[in-house]
Amino acid sequence: MREHQAPLVRYVARLVGGDLGRAQDVVQDAFLRLCQQPAEEVRGHTVEWLYTVCRNRAIDVVRKEGRMRAFAEGEADQVSAADARPGRALEAAETQAAVRALIEQLPANQQEVVRLKFQSGFSYKEISRITQLSVSNVGYLIHMAVKQLRADLAAQQP
Repeated sequence: MREHQAPLVRYVARLVGGDLGRAQDVVQDAFLRLCQQPAEEVRGHTVEWLYTVCRNRAIDVVRKEGRMRAFAEGEADQVSAADARPGRALEAAETQAAVRALIEQLPANQQEVVRLKFQSGFSYKEISRITQLSVSNVGYLIHMAVKQLRADLAAQQP
């Protein structure tokens, strides 16, 4: 639970429009459901199961409200190594902010698979199970998103 709670809350918070309280409730519900599942049913794919349950529950919460909202980007953990060149950390932070802003401009389905792949580290197959999309569709969405992000980032460079 300690290992997966924070990433799940970040993921769900984006799905529920940035509301951290609702995200925590959804994640807590998923962990309770996990405790009720027979161990053999989730063994070997527990993390995927948790993300799938959280995703489905978050969608239910948003639907219950009667409206869908765009994903909101939360604060990303920034890790930088010590560098002798001053300003490098600032440049990296600016680039990260630019990429996050560009990700927010992608269609919602591309945003979701990009975040699952690059922030959460899931494989295409795991993302497929979480989102209930085919593996080839996941690959296509990621390919198109990365292609668009590269073009947009290149257009911003002087």
